[in-house]
Amino acid sequence: MKYRCIIIDDNIIECDSLALKLKQIACLEIYATLSSGLEAVNILRDNKIDIVFSDIDMPGLSGIELLKSTKNHPVFIFISSHPEYAVESFSLNVIDYIVKPVKLERLIHAANKAIEYIQLKKLLNNQASPKASSPDTGNNLIKTIDAQAYFFIKDASGYTRLDMGDVLYIESMGDFSKIHTTSQKTHLVLVSLKNLEKQLPASFFIRVHKQYMVNLLYIKNITVGEILLKDNNIIPISTAYKQALLDTVVHKKTLTRFGE
Repeated sequence: MKYRCIIIDDNIIECDSLALKLKQIACLEIYATLSSGLEAVNILRDNKIDIVFSDIDMPGLSGIELLKSTKNHPVFIFISSHPEYAVESFSLNVIDYIVKPVKLERLIHAANKAIEYIQLKKLLNNQASPKASSPDTGNNLIKTIDAQAYFFIKDASGYTRLDMGDVLYIESMGDFSKIHTTSQKTHLVLVSLKNLEKQLPASFFIRVHKQYMVNLLYIKNITVGEILLKDNNIIPISTAYKQALLDTVVHKKTLTRFGE
């Protein structure tokens, strides 16, 4: 199967260079190479595009503005000379962010992530009942049997049991959530992070960022803007969520001089 993609970059040389690299990835079909986000608006509206490889800083309509303005948008991979746009980009659920210059190996990695996401989304949509297809209900997608021990998720392979202690952290991917486990295996489920937060026990899981929820069992260190997990993964923590974490968990568990 070929995945249809478009390339957007106002630098013609870099656009052509990226096209040459993408042509080496057999499962990709380049539908169009464009020099501006404005050109892409009509293409995305009138055609089924699977993956968008886009620069960010472009005249007329930036890559981020294009993403925000596109309804039911395809998978976006941003390619930019500006690493400072990465945080905002991931908050908009782009599948990957590549800093120029682009290497083929890095491009293949990003393309594989995009294809995996597309395939899992298709499988999950096919398996979900009409009632369960609403991303914010999650009814039939997570089955909590015993909140203190384990839960079930419905993914592409069926129902999978996950023990609470096996989950490191959970990452938001828009209508989906990616569950990261201690075995380094990930599970993509059609449940929003907001809905997961409602269903998973607060004694194990706590929201620390718009994009992340972590398992309290694996917090190793908390700093100004980051949480270091025991497996050395670093998760960002926002100011508001950090204060809630300190007030509800950390301060209650902190040993004090006088035991108060």
